[in-house]
Formats: sequence, C-alpha cells, structure tokens
Amino acid sequence: MEPLKHECGIAMVRLLKPLEYYQQKYGTWMFGLNKLYLMMEKQHNRGQEGAGMACVNLDAVPGSEYMFRERAEGSNAITEIFGNVQKKFRNLTQKQLSDVDFAKKNLPFAGELYMGHLRYSTTGKSGLSYVHPFLRRNNWRAKNLCLCGNFNMTNIDEIFDKLVRQGQSPRIYSDSYITLEFMGHRLDREVERNFIEGKEKGLKDQDITRYIEDNIKMSNVLKSTMSDFDGGYVMCGITGSGEMFSMRDPWGIRPAFWYKNDEIVVVASERPVLQTTFGLECDDINELEPGCALIVKKNCDTFVERILEQRGDCKCSFERIYFSRGSDRDIYKERKKLGEQLTGSILKAVGYDTEHTVFSFIPNTAEVAFYGMLGGFKRYINEQKIKLIMDMDHKPSYDELEHLLHQYVRSEKVAWKDIKLRTFITEGASRNDLASHVYDVTYESLVPYEDNLVIIDDSIVRGTTLKESILKILDRLHPKKIVIVSSSPQIRYPDYYGIDMPSLEEFCVFRATIELLKDRGMYQLIEDTYNKCKEELKKPKGEMKNCVRDIYKPFTVDEINKKIIEMLRPDGMATPVELVFQSIEGLHEAIPNHKGDWYFTGNYPTPGGVKLVNQAFIRYVENVYQFEQKF
Repeated sequence: MEPLKHECGIAMVRLLKPLEYYQQKYGTWMFGLNKLYLMMEKQHNRGQEGAGMACVNLDAVPGSEYMFRERAEGSNAITEIFGNVQKKFRNLTQKQLSDVDFAKKNLPFAGELYMGHLRYSTTGKSGLSYVHPFLRRNNWRAKNLCLCGNFNMTNIDEIFDKLVRQGQSPRIYSDSYITLEFMGHRLDREVERNFIEGKEKGLKDQDITRYIEDNIKMSNVLKSTMSDFDGGYVMCGITGSGEMFSMRDPWGIRPAFWYKNDEIVVVASERPVLQTTFGLECDDINELEPGCALIVKKNCDTFVERILEQRGDCKCSFERIYFSRGSDRDIYKERKKLGEQLTGSILKAVGYDTEHTVFSFIPNTAEVAFYGMLGGFKRYINEQKIKLIMDMDHKPSYDELEHLLHQYVRSEKVAWKDIKLRTFITEGASRNDLASHVYDVTYESLVPYEDNLVIIDDSIVRGTTLKESILKILDRLHPKKIVIVSSSPQIRYPDYYGIDMPSLEEFCVFRATIELLKDRGMYQLIEDTYNKCKEELKKPKGEMKNCVRDIYKPFTVDEINKKIIEMLRPDGMATPVELVFQSIEGLHEAIPNHKGDWYFTGNYPTPGGVKLVNQAFIRYVENVYQFEQKF
C-alpha cells in the first residue's frame, strides 16, 4: 500500500570476443550495449530516481577517449541515457554503423565492458552528482576506476576518518564517493606495486605499462578495501585497463547473480533478468556467494575468488517478500506460501464464515501472496465439503449436492490505484483530500453489511495510506468487517543496508507500541531504554546490543494490532477492522534460505546496524518523545 524505495539495481556485461564477432553473428557490434539496455529495463522496479551506464573501449589509442559514462535523473532515466547515446549515431550511414573499426575509433560506447545502475536514494540526497556510476580519472589507464553498487554502508564515518588520516580530503561526504576514493587509493597502490616489479625486471616505457595492466590483481584491491566496510552491498567496478569485478557483502545481505558462456560474462541483481535477456534456464545462473567476488581480467580469464570470510547467513527476506520481481521461480513459490500460511489466522478473523467473505488485494506486489491465500482457502473449503459428504447418513439429493459444490472462494478486484498524488500540491488540507482519493473501489462488489472483506498486502509500514485512503474508500462498500492482511510480519525496525525505510517514529507498529506504553503508564521503560541505548554507544561497536527490542516485550502482536487500528481508523468509520500479520515462524518456513529478518526482529547482522538503531531511539526520545511530553 505504501511503496518503499527499493534498493538499487546493477547490470554488467563483459564481451569475451572481438566486436567483429558480434557484428557478424548478431548483425551489430552493439550487442553488449543492447543487452545492457534490456537488463536495466528488466530491473526498472529497483530504481526510479536515476540511472547511469559506463563503457570501456580496450582498443582506444592514446589521445582518444576510452571510458564513457552517461547519467540522468528521474523515472525515465534509462530511456534518456540510451537515447543520448543513440543520438550520437543518428547521422551515420548504415555502412558506417556496420563498420566495427570505424565504431571503435570514432563512436562512444563502442567497447567490451559495460556497466549499468538504477538508483533509489538510501540517504535522502539527490542530484546528478549522486547518480551512479562514479568515475575516478587518471592518465594511467589502470588507475581509472568506475564504480557502482547496490549498497548502504553503516560505518562511512569511520572510513572517512581513515581516508583523512591517510592524507586524503574527499570532496563529498557520501558512502558512494568515499568508497570510490578508498578503493581508488588501493588501486593506485596495486598499480604502483606492479610498476616496481616491472622496473625490477628491467622494463620501461610502454612495456612497463603492459606489464602493469597484465598483472593487476583486483582481489588485492578488494581485500585491502572491503574488510573495513560494515553494511550490505554488491559492489561493481570496471577499470580503464579492462578489469571487471562484482563483490557481495560477507553477510549476503544484498543479492547478485551471474552467468558466463564463451561469448559473455553478465551480472545482475535478479536472476530472471538474466534468464529473460539471454534465454537461460534458472539453473544456468549462479548466485554470487557472500564475501566472494566475480573477477574478469583484461585477458578475459574469469573466476570467483573469496575476498572475505562469510560472516553470517543473512540474505534479505524483504528482497523475497517485496523488492525483487515475482517472476523468479523461487520467489514466486515463496510469496504464494506466505499467503497460504495465513489461512488459519484469516479464518479466525472472519469467524470461519467463508460463505460471506470476499478476498482481494492491494495492487500490485501482493498479487502472488493473494494467489497463495486463495489456494489455502480453496483447500480449506474442499476439506469442509469432503467432511460434510462423509458425515452424511443418506444419499445426498441433487439440491444438497448443488448447494454443497457451489461453495467456493469469492474473490473480486475491489481496490484500484486511481491517481498519483502530485508533489506540487503542498497545502495540508488539499494534500489530505487528494490522498483520500488515491484508491478507488469496485462498487457493489460485495453484499453490504453481510460480506466480510479481506484485503492482503505484502507489508504495512507507516500506515498513512491505510488511514488516509484505503480504509475510507473500503468503508464505502459497507462490509460487515474489514480484515487487512500483511504477508510479512510487523515491521518494527529501520533498515540500514540499502533500503530507504523510515525512521523509528514513522513505523505504525513503533508508534502504536509507544502509545500502549503511555496508556499503561510505562513511561519508565521508555526512559530506561533510552539510557540503555546511550550506555551501549559507549561500548566497542562489536559488543553493542539492540536495546530498542525491550519496548516491544510487554505486548503481544494482537495488542499492538488493536492499537494500530485504533490509531489509523478514520473519523466516522463504523466498520470493524482487524489486522492479521504473518508470523516470524511463518516467514522462516516460507523463505527458509533467506534468514535476514532484522526489519521484524531487530536481529541486525552487523555491528553497524545495531549501533544505528540505538542511535535512532536516542534521537526519537530527544527530538520527538520529549517534545510531545512538553505539550
């Protein structure tokens, strides 16, 4: 109901043959460029604030450009950047476009290495200067580094301080630029190592340059860089001399997949992207393991190397619930399972009255969980039919059988996303009125005052859309009861690893818990938790504990649910409303191989996450809670 900004998306293409090969086989030397476009479009869901791409031409002669980059902001950024490239080809003849030698000497983005990025801000910072990829220039090809990633670092302050101690002065304080400078510094040292070795071997001039480029070890750069970072990341890079790499964090938080044949090496954030773009089967594709890097050298040697020891098994469960495309084979099954597992809780909420219950979903990411929920109810109703038939002490009549067999799961398209709230409207009353009309309903899709209405979504975060739009518009149908279902558990904690989740006080679950503490006069628990968080920050980061978890301990999920409804119920709404959330146990059963659940449990996989959540609670108490208490 309330779209979260996704973590970013990455795409990489390394051509393993000369451009002439692709011109002859596929009719165009733009094979790599075109595949990069498809891969980025297939991941459009992962970033709609900006996009960028880069290319390296390995055969460029001195005095000509060999690293190209194009970036743009906005939801149409992919179209814009590829359109800008194509504009440069517009006035060429077909003969010129088909001439590979002409292209490599004269045209931008005619090369062997391609890298693309789709951006969602995880820091709140905007502007073209924050759009990936980032480029570090140098007259030595091997020292040129272009970097992009799907990441958020929790300890960028520590990395910044380390760079300053080394004598550097980064011009922008952001994890992207600081990562670029930090890694670029280590790349310089790797080049200089090879320079010294080359001199010792008696090489000079271009011979020493060739020695450097042939002997660069990106694993050395990564090992001396990434061990300092705390966070979730897939870090991707290309160098001016033809090195390519993609590395995954040692906790496995952010995802990456790759494929290689004798023509290409490709990397993407999601598996179906590679399947669709290159016509592959699911099992053809490899998942990059935590702490490992896929490295492609200038000479096309390709290998996976362990850079850091795996530090945890914390693959992001929210990636499976919400962020990744549901077309992935395993994700589709997992989302259906999440919906199916809620059957018992929903039955209880509607009083087991399936005859007078209509099922629907809020578009569009919850659709697969909706199918799973329907499947669970179909099985339940069929089991009830079998039981009734077996319990009959007579041969059923036609009318009895007809009545029995006509019992089915009633599903309707109840809610429609109707308009997009325009940000240029800033006046509060106008915005609130518009917000209430973001969704529309299918009128007379259920029997007023008789039918229950069950609406499933994949997550409930702030609750704002529920209060301002969803509940108001659903109430117009006059259902007997509304049951709002979340296929994920209660979201209680922010993410610090690449997803733009709100601060603590924006979570409806957190706000409801604070209100329950106030209702019961448990102000001391808030104060105690605040003081504990401050004490934790005095400890070494690796010894800190998440003290924010304490505020949830006095309450059951149902108690918090009832308070959420009390807070979100629009004025004048009389229809009973109940919330049903997925359980933590159900989450792990449906998604057994992705154990990263810190959004729901507070079990942050890295010390940086624990530190930041304690800081978040301190900020809440000092900036929000204490202010509210004064008034």
